[in-house]
Amino acid sequence: MTTLFSALDWRAMSQQERDLGLNNGVAVPGSIEMVAGWEQRSAGMRKRHPGHLDLRYGPRERNRIDFLKAADAAPTLLFIHGGYWQARAKEVFAVMAEGPMAHGINVALIGYTLAPEATLDEIVAEIHAGIDYLTGQLPALGAAAGGIVVSGWSAGGHLTSMALSHPRVRAGMAISGIYDLEPIRHSYLNDKLQADEATSRRNSPMMQEGGPSKPLSLVVGSAELPLLRKQTADFAGHRARYGLPVTYEEIPDANHFTIMYEMMSPKGRITTLIRQLFERTTG
Repeated sequence: MTTLFSALDWRAMSQQERDLGLNNGVAVPGSIEMVAGWEQRSAGMRKRHPGHLDLRYGPRERNRIDFLKAADAAPTLLFIHGGYWQARAKEVFAVMAEGPMAHGINVALIGYTLAPEATLDEIVAEIHAGIDYLTGQLPALGAAAGGIVVSGWSAGGHLTSMALSHPRVRAGMAISGIYDLEPIRHSYLNDKLQADEATSRRNSPMMQEGGPSKPLSLVVGSAELPLLRKQTADFAGHRARYGLPVTYEEIPDANHFTIMYEMMSPKGRITTLIRQLFERTTG
């Protein structure tokens, strides 16, 4: 595995190879239907928890947070959706709250402006503004104060790593994320992102010396695209080299989409890791 990753160099790939190496929709047959199923289940979840939807944290249309309450005085997890910073919406992902909420954890889902309407810098700033707002509202929402744990999938995994620096974030749970944006910048995905090298470096945790000294759990599916598995493995190594708290694991047989069932399920591995992060950072 290590030999495979060390031999995997996106720079040596053709444009077509690089594009396919990052295209999860092509790599996972049935992914469109799977996400449609999430959206349907999420609509039911939102109907069951209608009290605190679309809380506005900023001036732009997508600057809204859904807060799904599990219990009074419960801790709160913030979930950041994926879509390569240019697709999808928080409304698709409410179903991801099922696992954590079964254990008495509130789940907030944050929306953000997509590229090309927003740059990567602006998207990261929106996430930080949303955390400012959410943590300020926790007492009024009947939730436990004292900070939140942040989680996210795909592009949301990247944004989770960028949110760790926020003072009110206690820990992170990043799922199948992107931590070095240079391969993205040299792929079809940059048509909308329009990131230059400076933007890429500012927003790539792999290119920073060190990082926030807060617990970060990193997971990726063993059946995911090699370039994405390498992103997670390399970032785990990066944090370990700087002595930063990190755990890394591959979910057996999971692809980029089926891995999320490990969060939807109360007994899922990601749900368990989230619970452990709250236990480690309480007090």
